[in-house]
Amino acid sequence: MLEDRLVEFAVRLIAVAKHLERDTAGRTISAQLVRAGTSPAANYAESRSAESRADFAHKLRIVIKELNETAVWLRIVEKSKLATHAQLRGVQSECDELRRIIGASLRTTKSRATSANNQ
Repeated sequence: MLEDRLVEFAVRLIAVAKHLERDTAGRTISAQLVRAGTSPAANYAESRSAESRADFAHKLRIVIKELNETAVWLRIVEKSKLATHAQLRGVQSECDELRRIIGASLRTTKSRATSANNQ
């Protein structure tokens, strides 16, 4: 289930954040990474009880925005060498894959809305 995968992704990001240095930069980036990286699971869960197709699409767009932000924070962590490659292994690719999955779901939702409106 996609929600489970998003939860596991959040757990992995929390583990990465725990390994960041406790200096000013590390604490700041850690907090941002945890905030952005845990949000997609909660927002996706909320999308599953959307009140309309438009509400569902809106919530999926929020999930993508948070995953995009997470990807940027992961790049910052990597480029600033705040975490080792081993600590980031797989997390960045999972973020990219989740963005593609949610993007495809959003495109399907838009396509179905267009088809329903044309009938």
